[in-house]
Amino acid sequence: MTVSKPSRVRWFLVFWLFVLSAVSYLDRVNISIASGSIADAYHLSDVQLGKVFSAMLVGYALFQTIGGRLADRFGPRRVLAWGVAWWGVFTALTALVPANVAAAVFIFAAIRFLLGAGEAVIYPSANQFVARWIPISERGIANGWIFAGVGAGAGLTPLIITYIMVHYGWRSSFWVCSIIGLAAGAVWFWAARDTPGEHPRVSKSELALIRSGLGQGEPRGDPRNEPKALVPWARVVQSKEVWAVTVSYFCYGYVAWIFFSWFYRYLAKVRGLDLKASAFYTMLPFLAMLVCCLLGGTINDRLTKWRGLRVGRCGLAAFSIAVAGIFIALGSQVQSARIASVVLAGGAGALYLSQSSFWSVTADIAGSSAGSVSGFMNMGNQMGAALTASLTPWIATRFGWTTSFLMAAGLCLVGAGSWLVVDPSRQLIALDEGLSPERSKP
Repeated sequence: MTVSKPSRVRWFLVFWLFVLSAVSYLDRVNISIASGSIADAYHLSDVQLGKVFSAMLVGYALFQTIGGRLADRFGPRRVLAWGVAWWGVFTALTALVPANVAAAVFIFAAIRFLLGAGEAVIYPSANQFVARWIPISERGIANGWIFAGVGAGAGLTPLIITYIMVHYGWRSSFWVCSIIGLAAGAVWFWAARDTPGEHPRVSKSELALIRSGLGQGEPRGDPRNEPKALVPWARVVQSKEVWAVTVSYFCYGYVAWIFFSWFYRYLAKVRGLDLKASAFYTMLPFLAMLVCCLLGGTINDRLTKWRGLRVGRCGLAAFSIAVAGIFIALGSQVQSARIASVVLAGGAGALYLSQSSFWSVTADIAGSSAGSVSGFMNMGNQMGAALTASLTPWIATRFGWTTSFLMAAGLCLVGAGSWLVVDPSRQLIALDEGLSPERSKP
């Protein structure tokens, strides 16, 4: 009797979510790298650029819960594919804004708002995928890989966009980003399925491993044959765990988006580095994010197996966010531009050690409603991001860039403290709400 070799389809799909995550940040950060050329072409100030940056984040924030609910209802395969196609179109439209057009700020802001609305589905959809496909013991490293795409995409963006801008102009860089996104989305739609039971390439042994490791309330079979048991919104907004991770993720988003929105311009304009040097040193925080996402996911899973969910998820997050605040505060005081870049990159890396904790906890406590709950949490993150896009240059103009970074360091302490009240074992799905016996098993 021959035993079929276990498949590893779930890890290929996790890898492709890494690719889509990288593409999404390529399409977010490209405008930050091209901001100097856009500002010169349309005569925009830093404050006006901040409004354009914020517009994308506001659209992204407002559609988080909607995107999450769509993923819960219709599955991550179709919803994510639709979202990638949507934001690919609006990335291309950015390049079509005519020169010397009136109300350029409004047009760019409208396009970026709609781009953000499309990108809003990516991480809630990915978390719904994690809840359906990834055993609890593997969720740290799975989320580590998915969010390592943030560092990969944002880290490669300065080099890619700078090269294209120098040789072909800033508009061409947006066309290239759009084509890459549409191609990556097509591969996802072809390769993915909503549950492992639907995928023809998932072996029986892999299917058994996945189903045995899923938590309470998480779909094990074909979702078309299962009753919908989504967590009521009333319970979501009454959960101290949901509010704690949302507050922490707000602080996280504020800090992270200083790097995504303003770090390149800070090095070039404030620290005096030239275009190529700025592009190189801007990569450092994002490469640190990539490495630390993977490292944080691995530590998360190992600590969880050794000391339980409270230490593995919450302890790691609280510690790493606090350390990030220390690095950022120190980096803002360093005189050398290059050393400051390295120290601040250390802060970005420490921050991203905690990334997998946010998404693993929401999958743990929300089960089949992981998309909705993580979307609610991520809305808080994007509110923080939108605030920093506009508030950071305002603070820098009036009080200096050091104050902007110290503000971020202070929010790190708030974000770290919020994790102290989170209990990952307190699930939102109850056993007495009419779930089938299979769905009620841990």
